[in-house]
Amino acid sequence: MHTTTAAGEPADTTISILIADDHPLILAGLASLINSIEGYRLLGQASTGQQALELYQRLRPDVVLMDLNMPEMNGVQAIEHICAFDADARIVILTTYQGEENVHRGLRAGARGYLLKASGFNQLTECIGSVAAGKQYLPAELAAQLAERIDANRLSKRELDILQHLSAGKSNKMIARSAGIEVGTVKFHVNNILSKLNVSSRTEAATVASQRGLLGAF
Repeated sequence: MHTTTAAGEPADTTISILIADDHPLILAGLASLINSIEGYRLLGQASTGQQALELYQRLRPDVVLMDLNMPEMNGVQAIEHICAFDADARIVILTTYQGEENVHRGLRAGARGYLLKASGFNQLTECIGSVAAGKQYLPAELAAQLAERIDANRLSKRELDILQHLSAGKSNKMIARSAGIEVGTVKFHVNNILSKLNVSSRTEAATVASQRGLLGAF
């Protein structure tokens, strides 16, 4: 997308878009929608993260709509590779999941926007327009979640590992055996997990972890 030509004449302001999603119906639906919007031009479609990277390098779209869960290379990895190739890449995470951790990982990888696939037409076009203009776009409720996030309170890798076991319904003894640590150490980590997630029970911790996308965070 450009505003002027080398000669100073008005240039084409069409926003070129690359879509990456491994679900054929979603891919087809998005492609049809993009093609129906004046001012948008669909440059390509990818069904894997690797294809998304290769198409980006060849086509250089203004905006990429990127699913997180794809084969060969997941969305976060594809974002990292694309941004390493082009630091000015403008990528929107478009996913079914509203996990806080997924949002954080995608944005940390270089994405500039985040939308749920259930978002409305107006929100989609607003997001694409904002990101194409070099701005960051997050729905208000997701921006509020990120604003409340305190890095110092993020779970350590060991705590995330124990949280995985805890969410599977394992007792402290079972977790200690699986992790190769003492039961007392497990209790210490579990207490830290409950405190950092601001919950009072193991069941509540598992629920919050699932809602925030923490169970697939590492």
